[in-house]
Amino acid sequence: MQETLTKVYVRVSKRFSAPLDHPAAYAQTVLTHTFISARRRRSSSEVPYEDLPEDGVDDHAATSDIKIALHDGLAGLKPLDRAVVVLRYLDDLSVDRVAQMLDLTPGAVRSRSTRALSRLREGVIR
Repeated sequence: MQETLTKVYVRVSKRFSAPLDHPAAYAQTVLTHTFISARRRRSSSEVPYEDLPEDGVDDHAATSDIKIALHDGLAGLKPLDRAVVVLRYLDDLSVDRVAQMLDLTPGAVRSRSTRALSRLREGVIR
């Protein structure tokens, strides 16, 4: 139907074309021709499955273990270090923006994030 409307609109909106005497009849003809040409396509015989295969199911247990480890690791950090890590890496803010938000220098944000990440890695590896 949408393809038919597009074809009719293109025909009617052409600047130098003759006006249609019977636009409804023209639209009906275009609809019929569009339907017939769509049925000729190979893809028109495809039928969707009722039940999708179960191959695409993610392992939620593995992702929940990672989330728990990340939560525990962040809880073990000092509050300012935790804020720097969350703003830099989870909220994806720039060093300058984090420094402005936390009233720190950009160098302090970089050093705090480096130390906090090493503490997180030590906690996860153990």
